[in-house]
Amino acid sequence: MVSRLPKITDSDVVSLTERIRNAVGGTGCGGVVIGLSGGIDSAVVAKLCADAIGPENVLCVFMPSRATPAGDYRITKELCDEWGVEYRILDVQPAVDSLTAILTATTDTRLDRGNIVARCRMIVLYNLARKHDRVVMGASNESEIMIGYFTKFGDGACDISPLSGIYKTQVRQMAKLIGIPEEIIKRRPSAGLWEGQTDEEDIGITYDALDPVLYAIASGHSDAEIHNATNVSEDMIAAIRSRVVANEHKRRLPVRP
Repeated sequence: MVSRLPKITDSDVVSLTERIRNAVGGTGCGGVVIGLSGGIDSAVVAKLCADAIGPENVLCVFMPSRATPAGDYRITKELCDEWGVEYRILDVQPAVDSLTAILTATTDTRLDRGNIVARCRMIVLYNLARKHDRVVMGASNESEIMIGYFTKFGDGACDISPLSGIYKTQVRQMAKLIGIPEEIIKRRPSAGLWEGQTDEEDIGITYDALDPVLYAIASGHSDAEIHNATNVSEDMIAAIRSRVVANEHKRRLPVRP
Protein backbone atom coordinates (compact mmCIF):
# COMPACT_ATOMS: atom_id res chain seq x y z
CA MET A 1 0.00 0.00 0.00
CA VAL A 2 1.33 3.44 -0.97
CA SER A 3 2.28 5.61 1.98
CA ARG A 4 0.06 8.63 2.56
CA LEU A 5 1.42 12.08 3.30
CA PRO A 6 0.87 12.70 7.04
CA LYS A 7 -1.22 15.65 8.21
CA ILE A 8 0.47 18.33 10.29
CA THR A 9 -0.65 18.57 13.90
CA ASP A 10 -0.16 20.97 16.79
CA SER A 11 2.47 18.62 18.20
CA ASP A 12 4.43 18.92 14.94
CA VAL A 13 4.43 22.70 15.35
CA VAL A 14 5.65 22.42 18.94
CA SER A 15 8.38 19.98 17.90
CA LEU A 16 9.60 22.13 15.01
CA THR A 17 9.60 25.27 17.14
CA GLU A 18 11.78 23.51 19.71
CA ARG A 19 14.12 22.24 17.00
CA ILE A 20 14.52 25.75 15.62
CA ARG A 21 15.29 27.05 19.12
CA ASN A 22 17.92 24.37 19.64
CA ALA A 23 19.42 24.77 16.16
CA VAL A 24 19.83 28.53 16.49
CA GLY A 25 21.13 28.20 20.04
CA GLY A 26 23.66 25.63 18.89
CA THR A 27 25.27 28.10 16.50
CA GLY A 28 26.16 30.55 19.26
CA CYS A 29 24.72 33.40 17.19
CA GLY A 30 22.37 36.05 18.55
CA GLY A 31 19.45 35.65 16.18
CA VAL A 32 18.28 34.98 12.64
CA VAL A 33 17.88 36.75 9.31
CA ILE A 34 15.01 35.78 7.02
CA GLY A 35 14.19 36.87 3.48
CA LEU A 36 10.49 37.67 3.78
CA SER A 37 8.77 37.61 0.40
CA GLY A 38 5.06 37.77 1.11
CA GLY A 39 4.71 34.07 0.32
CA ILE A 40 3.62 31.30 2.65
CA ASP A 41 6.98 29.58 3.19
CA SER A 42 8.94 32.58 4.43
CA ALA A 43 5.94 33.72 6.49
CA VAL A 44 5.77 30.35 8.25
CA VAL A 45 9.51 30.38 8.92
CA ALA A 46 9.39 33.94 10.29
CA LYS A 47 6.48 33.16 12.64
CA LEU A 48 8.08 29.93 13.87
CA CYS A 49 11.35 31.76 14.55
CA ALA A 50 9.58 34.57 16.40
CA ASP A 51 7.86 31.96 18.58
CA ALA A 52 11.04 29.93 19.05
CA ILE A 53 13.64 32.58 19.93
CA GLY A 54 11.61 35.75 20.48
CA PRO A 55 10.64 38.42 17.93
CA GLU A 56 13.44 40.71 19.09
CA ASN A 57 15.94 38.20 17.69
CA VAL A 58 14.34 37.99 14.24
CA LEU A 59 15.27 40.29 11.33
CA CYS A 60 13.01 40.03 8.28
CA VAL A 61 14.33 41.54 5.06
CA PHE A 62 12.05 42.30 2.13
CA MET A 63 14.10 42.47 -1.08
CA PRO A 64 11.94 43.64 -3.97
CA SER A 65 12.96 43.66 -7.61
CA ARG A 66 11.28 45.11 -10.66
CA ALA A 67 8.98 42.07 -10.83
CA THR A 68 7.76 42.33 -7.22
CA PRO A 69 3.98 42.88 -6.92
CA ALA A 70 3.06 46.11 -5.15
CA GLY A 71 0.92 44.21 -2.64
CA ASP A 72 3.97 42.42 -1.25
CA TYR A 73 5.18 45.65 0.36
CA ARG A 74 2.00 45.88 2.41
CA ILE A 75 1.80 42.19 3.25
CA THR A 76 5.36 41.88 4.54
CA LYS A 77 5.16 45.09 6.59
CA GLU A 78 1.86 44.06 8.19
CA LEU A 79 3.24 40.64 9.16
CA CYS A 80 6.30 42.12 10.85
CA ASP A 81 4.25 44.75 12.65
CA GLU A 82 1.87 42.08 13.93
CA TRP A 83 4.63 39.78 15.16
CA GLY A 84 6.90 42.53 16.51
CA VAL A 85 9.93 41.54 14.44
CA GLU A 86 12.40 43.93 12.83
CA TYR A 87 11.59 44.75 9.21
CA ARG A 88 13.84 46.17 6.51
CA ILE A 89 13.37 46.85 2.82
CA LEU A 90 16.42 46.55 0.56
CA ASP A 91 15.81 46.94 -3.16
CA VAL A 92 18.04 44.49 -5.06
CA GLN A 93 17.18 45.82 -8.53
CA PRO A 94 20.25 48.12 -8.86
CA ALA A 95 22.56 45.19 -8.09
CA VAL A 96 20.60 42.94 -10.45
CA ASP A 97 20.83 45.53 -13.24
CA SER A 98 24.59 45.90 -12.76
CA LEU A 99 25.26 42.17 -12.86
CA THR A 100 22.87 41.66 -15.76
CA ALA A 101 24.71 44.30 -17.76
CA ILE A 102 27.97 42.45 -17.20
CA LEU A 103 26.65 38.92 -17.76
CA THR A 104 23.81 39.22 -20.25
CA ALA A 105 24.32 37.46 -23.55
CA THR A 106 22.01 36.82 -26.47
CA THR A 107 21.35 33.32 -25.13
CA ASP A 108 20.18 34.52 -21.68
CA THR A 109 16.70 33.47 -20.59
CA ARG A 110 14.29 34.64 -17.91
CA LEU A 111 15.65 31.85 -15.74
CA ASP A 112 19.20 33.15 -16.09
CA ARG A 113 18.08 36.59 -14.98
CA GLY A 114 15.90 35.12 -12.24
CA ASN A 115 18.89 33.27 -10.82
CA ILE A 116 20.77 36.57 -10.61
CA VAL A 117 17.90 38.03 -8.58
CA ALA A 118 17.91 35.06 -6.18
CA ARG A 119 21.68 35.20 -5.68
CA CYS A 120 21.66 38.95 -5.12
CA ARG A 121 19.10 38.44 -2.38
CA MET A 122 21.26 35.85 -0.67
CA ILE A 123 24.25 38.21 -0.75
CA VAL A 124 22.12 40.71 1.16
CA LEU A 125 21.04 38.16 3.78
CA TYR A 126 24.55 36.85 4.45
CA ASN A 127 25.97 40.36 4.62
CA LEU A 128 23.41 41.29 7.29
CA ALA A 129 23.91 38.00 9.12
CA ARG A 130 27.65 38.63 9.40
CA LYS A 131 27.19 42.22 10.54
CA HIS A 132 24.67 41.35 13.25
CA ASP A 133 25.99 37.95 14.41
CA ARG A 134 22.99 36.02 13.08
CA VAL A 135 22.29 32.96 10.98
CA VAL A 136 20.37 32.83 7.71
CA MET A 137 17.14 30.86 7.83
CA GLY A 138 16.05 29.10 4.64
CA ALA A 139 12.45 28.87 3.44
CA SER A 140 12.63 26.04 0.90
CA ASN A 141 10.11 23.26 1.57
CA GLU A 142 10.62 19.56 0.86
CA SER A 143 8.67 19.67 -2.43
CA GLU A 144 11.04 22.31 -3.80
CA ILE A 145 14.11 20.59 -2.38
CA MET A 146 13.29 17.19 -3.89
CA ILE A 147 12.70 18.47 -7.43
CA GLY A 148 15.46 21.09 -7.25
CA TYR A 149 13.05 24.00 -7.57
CA PHE A 150 15.41 26.57 -6.09
CA THR A 151 18.46 28.53 -7.16
CA LYS A 152 21.70 26.91 -6.04
CA PHE A 153 23.54 29.41 -3.81
CA GLY A 154 20.46 31.64 -4.13
CA ASP A 155 17.25 30.94 -2.26
CA GLY A 156 18.60 27.44 -1.64
CA ALA A 157 21.47 28.81 0.47
CA CYS A 158 20.99 28.99 4.24
CA ASP A 159 22.44 27.99 7.60
CA ILE A 160 19.28 26.34 8.90
CA SER A 161 16.52 24.84 6.73
CA PRO A 162 13.48 24.42 8.99
CA LEU A 163 11.03 23.34 6.27
CA SER A 164 13.17 20.47 5.01
CA GLY A 165 11.03 17.35 5.28
CA ILE A 166 7.80 19.39 5.18
CA TYR A 167 6.02 19.31 1.81
CA LYS A 168 4.26 22.34 0.36
CA THR A 169 0.76 21.09 1.15
CA GLN A 170 1.91 20.42 4.72
CA VAL A 171 3.29 23.97 4.95
CA ARG A 172 -0.24 25.20 4.19
CA GLN A 173 -1.57 23.07 7.05
CA MET A 174 1.09 24.40 9.40
CA ALA A 175 0.35 27.98 8.31
CA LYS A 176 -3.26 27.60 9.43
CA LEU A 177 -2.21 26.18 12.79
CA ILE A 178 0.16 29.05 13.60
CA GLY A 179 -2.16 31.84 12.42
CA ILE A 180 -0.73 32.91 9.06
CA PRO A 181 -3.34 35.17 7.37
CA GLU A 182 -5.65 33.41 4.92
CA GLU A 183 -4.68 35.95 2.25
CA ILE A 184 -1.16 34.52 2.24
CA ILE A 185 -2.22 30.87 2.45
CA LYS A 186 -4.43 31.28 -0.63
CA ARG A 187 -1.86 33.13 -2.77
CA ARG A 188 -0.54 31.37 -5.85
CA PRO A 189 3.00 30.24 -4.99
CA SER A 190 5.65 32.31 -6.77
CA ALA A 191 9.37 32.91 -6.39
CA GLY A 192 8.83 36.41 -7.78
CA LEU A 193 11.78 36.14 -10.15
CA TRP A 194 9.96 37.64 -13.13
CA GLU A 195 6.58 39.20 -13.75
CA GLY A 196 3.71 36.71 -13.76
CA GLN A 197 5.88 33.78 -12.68
CA THR A 198 4.18 31.02 -10.66
CA ASP A 199 5.64 27.84 -9.21
CA GLU A 200 3.02 25.42 -10.47
CA GLU A 201 3.20 26.66 -14.06
CA ASP A 202 6.99 26.25 -13.99
CA ILE A 203 6.79 22.78 -12.48
CA GLY A 204 3.95 21.63 -14.71
CA ILE A 205 1.80 20.12 -11.94
CA THR A 206 -0.03 21.42 -8.87
CA TYR A 207 1.43 20.86 -5.43
CA ASP A 208 -1.73 18.99 -4.45
CA ALA A 209 -0.91 16.42 -7.12
CA LEU A 210 2.87 16.61 -6.78
CA ASP A 211 3.29 16.09 -3.04
CA PRO A 212 1.71 12.61 -2.78
CA VAL A 213 3.93 11.50 -5.67
CA LEU A 214 7.08 12.89 -4.06
CA TYR A 215 6.26 11.35 -0.71
CA ALA A 216 5.61 7.97 -2.33
CA ILE A 217 8.89 8.19 -4.26
CA ALA A 218 10.73 8.97 -1.03
CA SER A 219 8.97 6.00 0.59
CA GLY A 220 10.31 3.63 -2.06
CA HIS A 221 7.20 2.93 -4.14
CA SER A 222 7.25 2.11 -7.86
CA ASP A 223 5.75 4.30 -10.58
CA ALA A 224 2.94 1.81 -11.15
CA GLU A 225 2.06 1.72 -7.44
CA ILE A 226 2.05 5.51 -7.26
CA HIS A 227 -0.12 5.78 -10.38
CA ASN A 228 -2.70 3.39 -8.95
CA ALA A 229 -2.83 5.35 -5.69
CA THR A 230 -2.81 8.91 -7.07
CA ASN A 231 -4.21 8.75 -10.63
CA VAL A 232 -1.21 10.79 -11.79
CA SER A 233 -0.04 9.37 -15.12
CA GLU A 234 2.96 7.06 -15.11
CA ASP A 235 4.66 9.34 -17.63
CA MET A 236 4.32 12.29 -15.26
CA ILE A 237 5.51 10.20 -12.31
CA ALA A 238 8.54 9.08 -14.31
CA ALA A 239 9.30 12.70 -15.22
CA ILE A 240 9.06 13.75 -11.56
CA ARG A 241 11.32 10.87 -10.49
CA SER A 242 13.82 11.82 -13.19
CA ARG A 243 13.81 15.41 -11.94
CA VAL A 244 14.45 14.28 -8.39
CA VAL A 245 17.45 12.23 -9.52
CA ALA A 246 18.81 14.91 -11.86
CA ASN A 247 18.80 17.54 -9.10
CA GLU A 248 20.59 15.46 -6.49
CA HIS A 249 23.67 17.67 -6.95
CA LYS A 250 21.68 20.67 -5.66
CA ARG A 251 20.95 18.86 -2.38
CA ARG A 252 24.50 17.72 -1.68
CA LEU A 253 27.61 19.44 -0.41
CA PRO A 254 30.27 20.03 -3.09
CA VAL A 255 31.86 16.82 -4.34
CA ARG A 256 35.36 16.11 -3.02
CA PRO A 257 37.11 13.80 -5.52
